[in-house]
Amino acid sequence: MNEQHVDRLKVWLRAFRYHFVPPSMFPAAIGALVSWAVDHTFSLWFFFLVMLGVSLNHIALNMTDDYFDFKHAVDQLKPGAKNPYTGGSGLLTSGLIKPRAMFNAFVVMYCCVAAIGLYLGLVRGFLVLVFLSIGVFSSIFYTAPPIKFSHRGFGELGLLLNFGPIIGLGSYFVQAQQLSLEAFLATLPCGIMLFSMVVINEVPDLEDDKKAGKLTLVARYGTQAAIKLYVGSWAATYLVIIVGVASRVLTPFALFAFLALPLTYRSVSILLAHHNDPQLMVPANLAMIKSHSVTSILLIGAYALEGLVNGSDGLHLIGFIVILLVFYLPAALVIFRAPRTA
Repeated sequence: MNEQHVDRLKVWLRAFRYHFVPPSMFPAAIGALVSWAVDHTFSLWFFFLVMLGVSLNHIALNMTDDYFDFKHAVDQLKPGAKNPYTGGSGLLTSGLIKPRAMFNAFVVMYCCVAAIGLYLGLVRGFLVLVFLSIGVFSSIFYTAPPIKFSHRGFGELGLLLNFGPIIGLGSYFVQAQQLSLEAFLATLPCGIMLFSMVVINEVPDLEDDKKAGKLTLVARYGTQAAIKLYVGSWAATYLVIIVGVASRVLTPFALFAFLALPLTYRSVSILLAHHNDPQLMVPANLAMIKSHSVTSILLIGAYALEGLVNGSDGLHLIGFIVILLVFYLPAALVIFRAPRTA
């Protein structure tokens, strides 16, 4: 592969923004692992397909967001990368990728997601197609007209539902052929944490979004409301875990998720101190991403322990870990090697 092809590949990898994809992987992993740990039902093949499908869908979402923000002149109002964890990839505004090329790329990815979903729907049940339809519809119309959820203050709620219970219950159903309250509560924190992530990422873009008519919750209600939403959503994340364990719906091991609290505290404290400075906010955005990952991994670990205690198949757990690492490690290398600037 010559140098020109290598550079082109690097550009497309930037367009994928793969370090933002784990929020799709984690609820899929937790949903499948709940089936393994509680119902003793698990297929490595189906788990691999679900992980592939949700990852491709999230990459397609990232590029759809880039494409339509460019078309709506949202990204064109942002002259520089003030904060690498907010806004889009900047590849369309810089001319490194042509809009038509990006459009074609995400259409192909959505087609691949649809093919995976149709196969799983045929072999695992019609409800898979319902979850698939909700996920793909929400991804496309997060920024695409005529709906443009993110421009109307509904995008954040849609992401909360999709990147928590929708993916989680869909993954669980593929394995267990049923729905469960435990799978719902176990994956709900993932959705609430993504809501938190979107809110904090919208803070530096507030003025540019308002100028472009992109009325996110933060653009609509302001920075102080964003801070309250951010702190409140983190409190809700931990409250769901406490209530789930106290009501004996979730495994007691889920309380290990509180080990991620120092990262959450760091993110909140930096946001409170530097919400008016996008560059000084960078560590807050990074700590948010890390806290989401660590909390989710601890919940995965909780159900791994629950399954081992319940006598679930250890070989399936090894296979689960291998598949999860294959998908997650490329993103983790970016997330946890990122420098701390404050």
